Amino acid sequence: MAVPGEPPEGTPDGFGGGEDEYRSVVFDEDFVRAARLQEFSADERMGDHARAVRSRSRWSSGTPRTSTPGRAARQGLVLVLLIALAFGAAVWMGLRNPYVAPSDGTTDPLISTVVPLAPAETVRGGRPADLYADSPAAQYRVGAAGITLPAVRRTLHFTDAQVVTALSIAKDYIVQSSLDPDVLNGTAVRPVRVLLDPDQLEQFDRSMRSPTGDGRHAATGWLVRFDPAVTVTADSRVRVHGTLAFEEVARDVLEVAADHTFVYAVRPVAAGPESASLFTVRRELRFRFDRDDLVARRAELFSAYVMAGPHDCAVEPALVFTPLPAGSRATTVGPPATDPFAGGRVRRTAGLCGVLASTNSETEQPGRPDQPARPGQPTGPAPPGRAPVSPGP
Repeated sequence: MAVPGEPPEGTPDGFGGGEDEYRSVVFDEDFVRAARLQEFSADERMGDHARAVRSRSRWSSGTPRTSTPGRAARQGLVLVLLIALAFGAAVWMGLRNPYVAPSDGTTDPLISTVVPLAPAETVRGGRPADLYADSPAAQYRVGAAGITLPAVRRTLHFTDAQVVTALSIAKDYIVQSSLDPDVLNGTAVRPVRVLLDPDQLEQFDRSMRSPTGDGRHAATGWLVRFDPAVTVTADSRVRVHGTLAFEEVARDVLEVAADHTFVYAVRPVAAGPESASLFTVRRELRFRFDRDDLVARRAELFSAYVMAGPHDCAVEPALVFTPLPAGSRATTVGPPATDPFAGGRVRRTAGLCGVLASTNSETEQPGRPDQPARPGQPTGPAPPGRAPVSPGP
């Protein structure tokens, strides 16, 4: 009797093994789907020039093709769409945020002008609180609180965040160079130096090491400081008033203009607190920032116009400020004599001297000052009918 699965006539000669030879082969659905060739159905073979089998792609799903795309086709379509979307997004981002070429890396040197303001009368003395109360600085804020940021808006090529960064760096520089106690007493310069563009460090170091009034290397053009052997601050609460403004001056350059007045209570080293006097410094600084500066949080200081008094015009202000002490008068209210025939280095700021106006809380209002004299304007006593020069903001 034949075993089920064997031919009725038994196993042909020459084929051994019988059912044992194919017992391990399982012709399940996965096996059929994995076949590289697929036999057409009887209806499909009835067509003209029809082949008996079709070649099946390895990516095919194993089902006969119909008018509806298979899984592989759908996956390919989705992939193409994703690539198209990614490409479109890249193009859109490029149009919205166009590439801006980096700056050429050049940094202009600082051009500074320092003008001493000589008092036309005896310097008033007293305790710092009383002096502040009777001056325009009575309404000024104390310290960094007096350096306020303006309303921020984006420019054509700089975002809101970049504008805020530029203003913040400028404020940091002003605070460190005008309010830091160690900088004021002349014992430190690093708090200011670390905020400068590396291309300006050589000029800054030379200004600190060998300051001169040549318009480029005045130490007081970079910062405010006094000679600690002569003058000390009588009150650490410096009064400050002024403004900050910004403007895009080139595609990759943002400019910040700072105009602040600082009022210090100072006294001679050997004198007591009741012998203090007020010393006023007006600083007009201009900064430039490119994108590298904003990332590195550094400033390019390219212009400084400084007025300070009461200061004797006969004393060079390039190294340190030398406030006239309470009860003293200036030796002259005009500039020192300049000999054009003298050899050696010529002081470019020779002849620059202002007259410090007499101010008090009744005659001067903060924020409405007389404008200080500029280089080239007449110096000396004010003509009749004209108010003396004042450094007030």
